[in-house]
Amino acid sequence: MGRHGSFMATQRSAGISWLKFLALIVAAAFLGLSVLAYSAYSFLTSPMADFSEPVTIDVPAGSSLLAVANSLQRQQILAHPRWLAWYARFQGVGGSIKVGEYALQPGTTPQQLLRRMVDGDTIQYRLTLVEGWTVRDAVEAIWRGEHVQRELPSYDPVHIASMLGLERQSPEGMLFPDTYFYTKGTTDVELIARAHQRLQSVLSEQWQRRLGALPYAEPYEALVMASIIEKESAVGSERGHIAGVFVRRLELGMRLQSDPTVIYGMGATYEGDITRRDLNQVNEYNTYRVNGLPPTPIALAGLESISASLNPLPSDYLYFVSRGDGSHQFSETLEQHNAAVNQFQRNR
Repeated sequence: MGRHGSFMATQRSAGISWLKFLALIVAAAFLGLSVLAYSAYSFLTSPMADFSEPVTIDVPAGSSLLAVANSLQRQQILAHPRWLAWYARFQGVGGSIKVGEYALQPGTTPQQLLRRMVDGDTIQYRLTLVEGWTVRDAVEAIWRGEHVQRELPSYDPVHIASMLGLERQSPEGMLFPDTYFYTKGTTDVELIARAHQRLQSVLSEQWQRRLGALPYAEPYEALVMASIIEKESAVGSERGHIAGVFVRRLELGMRLQSDPTVIYGMGATYEGDITRRDLNQVNEYNTYRVNGLPPTPIALAGLESISASLNPLPSDYLYFVSRGDGSHQFSETLEQHNAAVNQFQRNR
């Protein structure tokens, strides 16, 4: 072999060596990427720090995912914050996490945490407004609600009525009694507005379903009646009959003569009993002394009472009296009613 052939052989040998070296580099890179990919996958799908009790984390407004992840690392909950941020960016959700509190259950993985923060699956607190409460009762319950942010400095009915955009200066009865769920930082104003919007929705729907001609000029009057029914009734099955008595009284021009309206009109002076003197006091809520409905509701009315006010049961009843066990004795005539009063009230 000549010198030229020897040179060519050397070149071929060198080329093969370079190819082997490059192949080795590619193999090493592939192996490294495989190890990295497996580590990332294992990190994302394995439970975070070993904790036996639920852990609450807070995502403040304006927080980036990396800032939240770094905070979790400082709390020794998350091992690789940047990996979670890179994964979120790869998924296209890096800027989509929602503000709020999140409960991490034992066994939660970083992947599950990210999905929950993107979906806004935050801790929900529960608040129940009860049928028969006044608006003041409801507002004070809202103020006692866990993690409710208070904006109203005091109970001011005129301000609340204005805030809700009411035509009247009283917000009485204008919230719907229900259970509401909310997140940390929800304000009292937001909850009051939600309860009012819920009432408007329920009242509008029930008004559309009302039974024929009724002695109400507008849905508000039906709500006033519903609030009286709410305070008069302890037995749900009687609401339709109580509504029927009051509707027939209105149609006949008779006074409603409802004790709960008298009690509401007495305000703080009511001490548990109504006297004859109280019944003779003339005020706009004393339906023993004034005709028609009182000017506002006297309580929060629930769905059953609203429905009853708009769908009174037909009968000839014009009177009812408490039996003392929460139920009532209904009568068609004053003579029957007086006998029932003697039986259930005066003897008792």
